[in-house]
Amino acid sequence: MLVTCVTVYVKPEHVDDFIEASIANHEGSIQEPGNMRFDVLQCTNEPTRFLLYEAYASEEAAAAHKQTEHYLKWRDTVAAWMAKPREGVPHRVVQPLDRSAW
Repeated sequence: MLVTCVTVYVKPEHVDDFIEASIANHEGSIQEPGNMRFDVLQCTNEPTRFLLYEAYASEEAAAAHKQTEHYLKWRDTVAAWMAKPREGVPHRVVQPLDRSAW
């Protein structure tokens, strides 16, 4: 399993647009066969800061996500709305290892 936490800082005037585009990306992502979780989170004390929590069954499934139509549309749509480049940090899952616990 592979989890990537992506931090995104959005220009204040595009927060609502970013949320709308990210919800569409979420809806497509959770339909992918290797997807285990795809959360879109907004910081409560810094509303222009978002965290995308992406869990995939394998590195291959995570790589396949970046080739999907919904991801490519999201990436191209939100690029100009970012206050600075997004930062994705991959993590190895320590626990839970049993997929049924996800």
